[in-house]
Amino acid sequence: MPQLKHFPLPDVGEGLTEAEILDWKVKPGDEVTVNQIIVEIETAKASVELPCPFAGRVTELLAESGQTVEVGTPIISIDLDPSGTAAEAAAAGEAGESNGRVATLVGYGPRTGASKRRPRKGAAVAAPAPVEPVVPEPAPAPEPATAGGFVPLAKPPVRKLAKDLGVDLHGITGSGEGGVITRDDVQAAAAPAAPAPVAGARERRVPIKGVRKATAQAMVDSAFTAPHVTEFLTVDVTPMMELRERLKSHPEFRDVKVTPLAFAAKAVCLAARRTPDVNASWDEAAGEIVYKDYIHLGIAAATPRGLVVPKVRDADRMSLRELAEALDALTTTAREGRTAPADMTNGTITITNVGVFGVDTGTPILNPGEVAILAFGAIRDMPWVVNGQVVPRKVCQLALSFDHRVVDGQQGSQFLADVGALLAEPSMAITY
Repeated sequence: MPQLKHFPLPDVGEGLTEAEILDWKVKPGDEVTVNQIIVEIETAKASVELPCPFAGRVTELLAESGQTVEVGTPIISIDLDPSGTAAEAAAAGEAGESNGRVATLVGYGPRTGASKRRPRKGAAVAAPAPVEPVVPEPAPAPEPATAGGFVPLAKPPVRKLAKDLGVDLHGITGSGEGGVITRDDVQAAAAPAAPAPVAGARERRVPIKGVRKATAQAMVDSAFTAPHVTEFLTVDVTPMMELRERLKSHPEFRDVKVTPLAFAAKAVCLAARRTPDVNASWDEAAGEIVYKDYIHLGIAAATPRGLVVPKVRDADRMSLRELAEALDALTTTAREGRTAPADMTNGTITITNVGVFGVDTGTPILNPGEVAILAFGAIRDMPWVVNGQVVPRKVCQLALSFDHRVVDGQQGSQFLADVGALLAEPSMAITY
């Protein structure tokens, strides 16, 4: 007998309430094993692949790609009897498939354990004739959206285009081979069906959700909760850049990409020792300032999904080499959209590297729960006065925003000056 089990959407982060179904890795009729990846979802913090908690045969997908689902809602139905003897025999009898064909394609054939949420259009009530005619083609074209219960056939880039343009794939008949939806299909569906557009009225609308929604809310909460103060400092970082060149030939650093950001990260960790206030947090509910004896360093990263801030855990305990390796792994994972939600929580202080975009400086907004964020600007060749002479030097600008409830002007200035001194003369590190 079939032993149907529903798998509800879990909370893959800390208190997440919903997620969007990005891409199913299985379809009805597929056999699945424990810990097999069955679906990719997007939360407010990251893209996550979910493993199956049990083994069996997929009977129904209860959520469609592009659908936003609340945590706890069943998303897939699985028959825990992988042999499927009773269920398969019953399904074959209902469908009249005396030729032994088993319907395993999405949108085709009878369903065992079908949910009331997805009634089968035109399903036979009781008749000896087949519910659907048996066709010789191995992959029938997908049914229209009104059939329910199927996943539109489209490649991930096409799904992303549809998402960006606000197009529902379920309303599109694919023109590609086997009914696959193409980019042209999506763009055609996105084109207005109204009369010729009025000049100047060209626009597109994208739903506010996922990372963008979470980031927007966090920035609003931060901007209108913490009193921000921003200070600026221009630094001659020529000695730092010279040290970076020397490290390239050092045996310990030959296989490591030491970026200017790694030096900035090390400087922040060292400077925070002398000004622990920048590595604290404001607990409004408890009426307390919480000082951290560790640094979980956030690195703001621009990704195709929006701004994310993954953390380097215990960055203050790392050497320069370890920081360089951690930063390289962190940014690569973030750009691929594979940062785990847990890796984007509980930060204590953040660096935003605006210099990679050729930007000199800015006024960064604090991440909620933190009281300081450093903007690290582009390093440029500029005229600089050295020993009374104007000479070309490597120069960058730093900007520090801090929560004035926790960090006073003297403390913020001291921390920013210390970071600048360490970048201007890395040998000063031995004095910290």
